[in-house]
Order: sequence, then structure tokens, then C-alpha cells
Amino acid sequence: MLEQQKIPSGSTSPFSSSKLTGLAASGVPSRGLFIIELVVALLITRIPYLSVPFKWLESYFHELSHGIATILSSGVVSHIQLFPNGAGFCFSQGGSPMLIGFAGYFGAACWGYLIYLLATWPKGIRVSFALLGALVVLSGLLWGRDILTLAILAVLTIILLLPLKLSQNKMLTQFLRIIGLMIMLNALASPTVLLGLDGQGDAVMLAERSWIPAWIWVGLWLLTSACALYFAWRRVDNAASR
Repeated sequence: MLEQQKIPSGSTSPFSSSKLTGLAASGVPSRGLFIIELVVALLITRIPYLSVPFKWLESYFHELSHGIATILSSGVVSHIQLFPNGAGFCFSQGGSPMLIGFAGYFGAACWGYLIYLLATWPKGIRVSFALLGALVVLSGLLWGRDILTLAILAVLTIILLLPLKLSQNKMLTQFLRIIGLMIMLNALASPTVLLGLDGQGDAVMLAERSWIPAWIWVGLWLLTSACALYFAWRRVDNAASR
């Protein structure tokens, strides 16, 4: 007969609710919830029409990264242009073409990871949404010129500011985590399109200026996006292991 093991009242069971409570308070999901949110994010990016506004987010952060790289390399941004199919352009003068060209896909992945990190900060979640919404508005004021781009930026602003109407921070953090994952997933998928383009795209431009083949640049962007997703997982895994 198996003797039932008694756990002293002062000890803590590995399945106690204290660890789960700590994870919830930190805004970091459990390992299982991370997988669920990743699957949800992947499904949304594959659903026609529903995925479109979130592709716009990745495209926006892509062009924003081009713009930031332009400014950091002493260039001037004229305007950005966004299209309904998720494409976009950043029109600029001066700056470092290599830095500007590389920054788009690299920056989009980094923005996705940054948003995911912000989602693990429950006390500042409303501030995070407000700052992201304000960033989109500021971009429109500075670099928006055509009606279509301004309309897309308006939709993105609504996506980021409308959740502030929610009363529960838990729903806000989960929504922001899924947004971050979708941006990283789109940043992972987008560079592969460049492999089928002939004579155009950031990878081709970088290849012409560096003599490094376009597929290597695409590989670097894919690695960046994969690393961003991995670091998001490590954030979850490390928190669950404490």
C-alpha cells in the first residue's frame, strides 16, 4: 500500500498559486498561454480581411524604422506612403543608404519585441497604448501626405487607442502581447517575398551597394525576426522558472 506523503503546512507546493499570481501580476503569460497567444496571432495573420489592419502595423513600423534610420544618419524624411495591401514607401534625402535599407525589416521585428515587452508591464499598459497611439498620430502629422496613408494611420490609431476603453488591464496586456507577436510574425514572413522580386526591394538595393547577395540580407532579416520571437519566449520561460 502506498503511504500518502504529507506536505508540511509551512512549505510551498510546486503547483501553488503563488507563482501563477506572480506571473499574472508581472504581465508575463505562462508557457501554455504564450503558445496559445502565438497560435492565435498566427491564425489572425492568415485570415483574409481581418489580418489587413495588422499587416498595416508591420508596414508602418517598417517605414517608421526607415525614417528613424534616415534621421540618425543625418538624412531628411520627406514623407511615408502606405497601401492597403501592406506595402509602403519611405521617401527621404541623404543619410546612409545601407543603414536605411537594412533598418526596415530589422526595425519592424524590434518594434514587435518592444511592444511585447511593454505588454509585460501591467502598471504602465495604458501609458504604453497611449504612447504608441501618439507615435502614429505624430508620424501622420510629420510624414503623412496623401489621403490613403492618413486613413490607414487613422485606423492604426484607433486600434491602439480603442482598447483603452477596456476596464481590465488583463485584457489590455493580452491584446498588446498578441499585437507584438503578430508584428514579429509578419516581420518574419514579409522578407521572403523579396526572394521572388527581380530588381527591386530593400534586399536588391543592399546587394547592389555591398556586393553581398540579396538572399543573405533576407536571411539576416529572417534571423532577426526569429530571434525576436525566441527572446519573447525566453522572457516567458525565465519568468515561469523563478
